[in-house]
Amino acid sequence: MSAEAFALDDGALTAWLTANVEGFQGPAVSRKFSAGQSNPTYLVEAPSGRLVLRRKPPGKLLKSAHMVEREYKVMKALGSAGYPVPVMRGLCEDESVIGSVFFVMDFLEGRIFWDPALPGLSNAERASVYDGMNAGLAHLHLIDPQRIGLADFGRAGDYFARQFARWREQYRLSETTPYPDMDRLIGWLETRMPPDDGRVAVVHGDWRIDNLMFAPDAPRLIAALDWELATLGHPFADLAYQCMQWRLPNDAVFPGLGGVDRAALGLPGEAEYVDAYARRMGLDEIANWTSHLAFAFFRLGAILQGVGKRGLDGNASNPEKARAYGATVPVLARLAVEMIDADA
Repeated sequence: MSAEAFALDDGALTAWLTANVEGFQGPAVSRKFSAGQSNPTYLVEAPSGRLVLRRKPPGKLLKSAHMVEREYKVMKALGSAGYPVPVMRGLCEDESVIGSVFFVMDFLEGRIFWDPALPGLSNAERASVYDGMNAGLAHLHLIDPQRIGLADFGRAGDYFARQFARWREQYRLSETTPYPDMDRLIGWLETRMPPDDGRVAVVHGDWRIDNLMFAPDAPRLIAALDWELATLGHPFADLAYQCMQWRLPNDAVFPGLGGVDRAALGLPGEAEYVDAYARRMGLDEIANWTSHLAFAFFRLGAILQGVGKRGLDGNASNPEKARAYGATVPVLARLAVEMIDADA
């Protein structure tokens, strides 16, 4: 899909912002960020200041995907509870304004780290960034969804089974090439799903370092971003998803810490990170860890298969990068199969 397909009607956007966002003064000038593969994101500049806009992408969408309305709802609720997210300024469900549903939020000055090895930082700063990620995740999972108006943000119970069924279906719908390792991983999970122990929390769904923003001048978490996959679910799903990072190759299109001398850089090991989270949650251990990680690898593979399919179909935000993400699916499946074989 061409860049023109993602361009916004700045005149229509200016009119909507003027009518719906307190203090806004136009005209608005929008520019799409190059990063991001799911919901196109834009910088909106105006005399009154800068905003960020997130919209559904154009084209045919998979069922229940790209729900920017849910992103807006969860961030607005979490912000009211003092959780670090941008301030929400408005949601537009009228598709006639720019061609799809969108929301706007405050622009924040900060740093996003794209390489989890954190080049350019000192060892102490690296340790602080990882501790901030860990604390931010535990903070999220300790918030009572009912207290902040999110009791209806998803179904409680059977999270892993429901997510597995959903993403297995999405994977099959977007499958373009048979991957035997992915088929084997799916079969393994069908009989070894992480058990439901009754824990329910707001889960981010995509908790990784490049979805977090840190202060410009300190290794301090100031905002968690990209809440498209958020729902009510099991908190350990977020933890396992983050911990895939320790196993993914650092030089991949989706970089991790595989092959990195973590101790030399002051980075925690996977077990150390999990133990820190458990302490913050008041737990002695995280049981069934291999099953949680296997589920995380499967789910990410299914997500990236959908991204890759959009790249092949030409309706991705960045088609070339989308296809590269899709090409990592067999890598993820192979890592997962090697892990479950080693644990057998």
